[in-house]
Amino acid sequence: MLEKLKKSLKEAPVIQKECDGQTYNYFIHPISDGIPETDPAILEEIADFIIKDGKTGGIDKIVTVEAMGIPIATALSLKTGIPVSIIRKRAYGLDGEIELSQSTGYSKGSLFINGLDKGDRILIVDDVISTGGTLLPLLEKLGEAGIDIAGVYCVIGRGSGAEFVKEKTGVDVTVLVDIDVSADGVSVIGGVK
Repeated sequence: MLEKLKKSLKEAPVIQKECDGQTYNYFIHPISDGIPETDPAILEEIADFIIKDGKTGGIDKIVTVEAMGIPIATALSLKTGIPVSIIRKRAYGLDGEIELSQSTGYSKGSLFINGLDKGDRILIVDDVISTGGTLLPLLEKLGEAGIDIAGVYCVIGRGSGAEFVKEKTGVDVTVLVDIDVSADGVSVIGGVK
């Protein structure tokens, strides 16, 4: 299960990056970075897994956060016929726009929710969860707006973000593949069975 994804992660290059004076190992992968090119077979494998998992039934919209969740959400939308709503990093000033602040291990900023209405039943998909710094405030704002969350899928888990989000919100985050990253490369350490 998810063998193409796992193989591609194990082959992903790792570079050294700096953030706030700290050096860390950063993996480069088509799902998380869009480089090198994204293999459609991997996107299809991910979409097929999510559909088979059964949480797409009865949902109104697939929701993702700009930018790397977009290919995953699009592949899922094409297979299910369910529309996609993208949480954006800039304001549009539309009626009902909701702003939220997010802080990840790599960045801080605002996100803007448009096109979701009270009572909508949604499925959230994203590329990576590490700290939960984006997903936690998103879930809180969606809950305040009366939006029903049918499920949350993050393709790659790095760190304890999924557990942190569950502890704070009670929402289960399905991580397809958990990884560990060292200077020697990416190791697949878990994920869905």
